[in-house]
Amino acid sequence: MDPSRREFLKSGLFGVGIVSLALVAYDRYGRTPAHAALPELMGPLQTTADENTGLPLLRLPEGFRYRTFSWTGSTMSDGRPVPGRIDGMGVVKQEDSRVTLVRNHELTGSTGVIGAVGDSYDNTGGGTTTLIYDIRDESLVASWVSLSGTMGNCAGGVTPWGSWLSCEEAVFSPALADLPVPDRQLFWNVENAQREHGFVFEVPAKGVARPEPILAMGQMYHEAAAVDPDSGMVYLTEDLSPKCGFYRYIPDKPGNLVAGGLLQMMAVQQARDMRDGLALFEKLDVAWVDIAEPEKGNTRGSRSGNGVVTQGLEAGGSAFVALEGCEVHGGNVYFTSKLGGSENAGYIFEYDPRQEQIWLVHESPGHDLISGPDNIIMSPRGSLVVCEDRVNRNKVGQSLNGLTREGVMFRFCQINPILEGQFGGHDLQDTARNSEWAGVTFSRDGEWLFCNVYNPGMTIAITGPWREGLI
Repeated sequence: MDPSRREFLKSGLFGVGIVSLALVAYDRYGRTPAHAALPELMGPLQTTADENTGLPLLRLPEGFRYRTFSWTGSTMSDGRPVPGRIDGMGVVKQEDSRVTLVRNHELTGSTGVIGAVGDSYDNTGGGTTTLIYDIRDESLVASWVSLSGTMGNCAGGVTPWGSWLSCEEAVFSPALADLPVPDRQLFWNVENAQREHGFVFEVPAKGVARPEPILAMGQMYHEAAAVDPDSGMVYLTEDLSPKCGFYRYIPDKPGNLVAGGLLQMMAVQQARDMRDGLALFEKLDVAWVDIAEPEKGNTRGSRSGNGVVTQGLEAGGSAFVALEGCEVHGGNVYFTSKLGGSENAGYIFEYDPRQEQIWLVHESPGHDLISGPDNIIMSPRGSLVVCEDRVNRNKVGQSLNGLTREGVMFRFCQINPILEGQFGGHDLQDTARNSEWAGVTFSRDGEWLFCNVYNPGMTIAITGPWREGLI
């Protein structure tokens, strides 16, 4: 990397010097959603066959190729079937050509444990699987259940010490089981749950996790977790509507998260409400408020699951909505709001902890352009890679997109919208219509992009002629 570019990236992905260019791009691509389409800056997308199954699953630019592996229902190395609802994922280790991935399974309380009962936290269906993929041989080497008995494991994040933080997007307290079920919890069938849920669990790169919840990180509808390698702080998103919070966890012992720490919510000084009405690139000052009782995930007398965000808002924190992916890069923090903005189609934020300032770097002008930005990762070549979880699913074929340093959103990869037929008992037409992208991550050399298709559930390895400044 040349020195000028390194300094540019240190200043943040979207610096003041490029605001005018970014605004031009936004006007061009964002203000006319009825007529605009996302540009395909890496070349026109074309239907491309999976080199493993031969199925035309994806549309990619010319020169890119991919292999799918570890489909839901196939058999893993430990003899267990691959669980479904494959969600967040990260590279936790790489030795030579062998890449170790840990991925989440957003399963609920009614599906039964995915691993051994003796290794499970509870009698519930969520957890993680670990995969070892050889990028030289382009083949899956090993796979096994690495966390079991959790619930709704949605997103998470890789730690600098080589583990995975798996986050539960489900709040449940057995002592409150007789109270009326809130709408949010109707999605999660929790009839089998016997323990408290709504926590973060740490999964090692090798073996099976000791399923110990990190209580001080809060009981909430967790989404992503991103560790700042310099400070040891963990930034946390919460997927709750109509109000949620953005948090940081300051561990008492950096690198030992379960030993305790302080949970805080972001308080934007000029905006108590960060859900709508924000101007692109306007820098806002940030403070933080303490969460007095992070283990209380429910407000008194209810099963609401909003106990932590209520504490934060009452202390002066700012309200966000449906927060999703989170990434630390170059000292700055990037995170997404799936329902943010005037069209409820998505916001993307950048936060500078050194200056204690936050600003909006992207607002989707409509669901036809980009809908529901979710998991994110920074490409080694300079753009933010954004998984789409389309809120409005009238259009088929969700996309993996890039967001350049100049503020231009572009399409890189798309689920083939005309998929049909069956494969391994899976309805491919349903995949085209309803499945989301998740778990985007890169091999350490940056040559392979790994990602998940949530339904029917498989992992994909993509490689090709990556482009500097893009992906």
